[in-house]
Amino acid sequence: MNSKRKYLQTVALRDVQCHALHGYYPEEQLTGIYFMVDAVVTFEANDDTEDLSRTVNYEVINTIILEEMARTQKMLETVVRNILDRIISQYPFIHTGEVGIRKLSPPMAGQIGHSFVQLSYQA
Repeated sequence: MNSKRKYLQTVALRDVQCHALHGYYPEEQLTGIYFMVDAVVTFEANDDTEDLSRTVNYEVINTIILEEMARTQKMLETVVRNILDRIISQYPFIHTGEVGIRKLSPPMAGQIGHSFVQLSYQA
């Protein structure tokens, strides 16, 4: 009876902290800055909730985030696109995906908690 129900499952990582060298200005790429990364995906849940191969493994998402954050880019837009593209390639069955990066205390005038870039995907 329950097998006819369709469930939408969410897998997410929030606040993955990374020190990285992303930045448009050369000094940002020399000293680096701290970033927080969020990744959220949704997909149709399957009946076997104990089978890791039939879901999105957040350890894989974490590895993708860490690898892409280690590849220096000028623009965070490039980094979020790279992360999201790799997640979609790894898990082509996802319905939606969203990746956001916050640059903590960006180096500009005033006291700013963070800047933020986000990209969303919908199948």
